[in-house]
Amino acid sequence: MAACAVIAAEVAAQDPAAPASKPKTPPPASEAQTRITIEVTGGEKSIPVENASVYVKFIEERSLRKDKKLEMNVKTSRDGIAHVPNAPMGRVLVQVVAEGWKTYGRWLDITDPKQTIKVHLERPPKWY
Repeated sequence: MAACAVIAAEVAAQDPAAPASKPKTPPPASEAQTRITIEVTGGEKSIPVENASVYVKFIEERSLRKDKKLEMNVKTSRDGIAHVPNAPMGRVLVQVVAEGWKTYGRWLDITDPKQTIKVHLERPPKWY
């Protein structure tokens, strides 16, 4: 048994060292992922809206089966900024819901991998 262990150790020592990591190739342009930055402001003074829910909905098209509907939900920071990672290029639905503000929703086209979307919310009308 000891002889087998010594022989195995010598064989392992003779193997050339494998490269630590292979360089990764970038994904094809058709599968390019984006990082959308959404800036949410509101009111006449355009103050940042904190803790607003931002929903990003998109449709993943398939050739053989029914299209898959995907949704991401993120919250805005104190500065009114939300980042949506790994969103696909193309048409997306952006909805913003915040307490004390009118709900916002629009279909937008994402064309730039690091696109910034500015959303301005209004106060709801007073009910008497």
